[in-house]
Amino acid sequence: MRRALLVLLTVLLAAGCSTGNEKADLGGDFQFVSPNGKDVINYEPPEGRGTLRRLSGDSLLEPGKQIGIQDYPGKVVVLNIWGSWCGPCRAEVDDLEQVQKSTGAQGVQILGINIRDNQQAATDFIHDHKLTFPSIYDPPGRSLSGMIGFPRNVVPSTIVLDRQHRVAVIYLRAVRVGELVPAVQKLAAEPPTD
Repeated sequence: MRRALLVLLTVLLAAGCSTGNEKADLGGDFQFVSPNGKDVINYEPPEGRGTLRRLSGDSLLEPGKQIGIQDYPGKVVVLNIWGSWCGPCRAEVDDLEQVQKSTGAQGVQILGINIRDNQQAATDFIHDHKLTFPSIYDPPGRSLSGMIGFPRNVVPSTIVLDRQHRVAVIYLRAVRVGELVPAVQKLAAEPPTD
């Protein structure tokens, strides 16, 4: 009987240590955890969102200039990982431009991250689509190193940061204007924190 109680207690203690949480540690630095097949991950409540402390790289259209999330304090930042060679990226780019134009005045900023691409092809892509939002040119994807565990091979991907640059939503697929606009408007309307 004593042995059975000891085994039961051990099992209960082990189970208590396992949260099953598929998200970042509450309130700390952001760390991506595999979403078990999900392609949209929402991080709620806001207090539990992990912070992306740094993300920057060379500007695609202004060589020699560094750009990153630090350039947009207090803004909702939508990071879009793309390549000119990526079919779904071509399908979503007009939606991203529409989101930038329709929500920019509400404090939303799109920031592209171009990876595994030729600089001329990426530049032509921006000009051909008349994009107004900036992009980081980062062929090896090093700018994403601040996102511990994030799969750099998933293109396109979109990471939505709240005004404190905490990860609020991740799309591991092409995103459409009808789903992105409500998400960023919700974040833009959240009360500021101290």
